[in-house]
Amino acid sequence: MPRPKTKPELLHLSAENFNKLLDFIEQMNEVEQGKEFPPGTMNRNIRDVLMHLHHWHLMMLEWYKIGMTGNKPDMPAKGYTWKTTSQLNKWILDHYQDFTLDQAKKSFITSHKEVRKIIENHSNEELFEKKRYKWTGSTSLGAYLISATSSHYDWAFKLIKKAKK
Repeated sequence: MPRPKTKPELLHLSAENFNKLLDFIEQMNEVEQGKEFPPGTMNRNIRDVLMHLHHWHLMMLEWYKIGMTGNKPDMPAKGYTWKTTSQLNKWILDHYQDFTLDQAKKSFITSHKEVRKIIENHSNEELFEKKRYKWTGSTSLGAYLISATSSHYDWAFKLIKKAKK
């Protein structure tokens, strides 16, 4: 499905990719789910990938909370710029090393539901009209939500599938 352009498309694709990712993981046995990925990826296992997604959900929720009050959130995070996203992703990886795979799954599911509520609570125009909110700059709220959900879940699915071959 192409990049969502409407609220129904975004709700559908984010749910579809979320379910596809979790179903793929759950079809693996416990040993497969815990295996390390081949060298060459920053995230070394499924737990790392799910905690990466979870943390990006948390950042999206924070941007939204601050931005909708009329203030400018630190994006992507305090101390980082979009050009230093790889350093931020490394920090995220290191930050969650003490989490179990089960904790990662639960955290990911919970934060997904919170981000989904944002989508559900906005009209199509509120989601997809560019420059509607000062904090989203020249883009739309929907563009950020696509990046935090459907597109990110697709990236995760492809990464895990490739690593499990």
